[in-house]
Amino acid sequence: MTLPRVVVIIPAFNEENSVGNVVREIPRGVSQSTPAERPWQLQEVIVVNNNSNDQTPVEAARAGATVLSEPAQGYGRACLRGIAYARNLEPKPDVVVFLDADYSDYPAEMRQVIAPILTEGYDMVIGSRALGNRQRGSMTPQQVFGNWLATNLLRLFYGVRYTDLGPFRAIRLESLLALDMRDNTYGWTVEMQLKAAKQGMRTTEVAVNYRKRIGFSKISGTVKGTVLAGYKILATIFKYL
Repeated sequence: MTLPRVVVIIPAFNEENSVGNVVREIPRGVSQSTPAERPWQLQEVIVVNNNSNDQTPVEAARAGATVLSEPAQGYGRACLRGIAYARNLEPKPDVVVFLDADYSDYPAEMRQVIAPILTEGYDMVIGSRALGNRQRGSMTPQQVFGNWLATNLLRLFYGVRYTDLGPFRAIRLESLLALDMRDNTYGWTVEMQLKAAKQGMRTTEVAVNYRKRIGFSKISGTVKGTVLAGYKILATIFKYL
């Protein structure tokens, strides 16, 4: 029997100290079926080097990842580059997982993020930091408030209940392609969630834990990054009304 195939896409910009840890800790699959899990296999780990000026691509390749290059900076651009590669794989993957390169998520928790898709037929699963345990200082007050505001706006305008816009998520490949993702930067995660709501996809959340990232955040670590990210998320929510 052919097991469901999973690919992982990791956008990475200057994460030489963490990306190797992330790649190495990604589970290679589940071979034994349990009530909560269905067997699956890891097909490929794809790290998209987003114009890093450090050893990020070297460390990712050393850890066993396929390394792609996206020189135009932007979280969404890196994700789109990974999708373009994944959709042309043969055999085609069944599920795509998105995971950050900064080691703030726990890659081993990918198993529970994937499980609702394989066992309950969901199209997309969001790893919710709001439902899990967050290490003190792992999210800034601005991030916590921004997530609260954005998820409440999604509920108000799109009728869907989320607790987080967390980047750790899994989605069926066919569902991902149907979303026709477009955002190049900070609006990527909210675009995916609101488009899934508009198309009536079955989505759910699972609790994931969260820790302080390795290194410095390029978004929440600066006033400019925080403001731009917040503006883009809100603009995306209203754009698709």
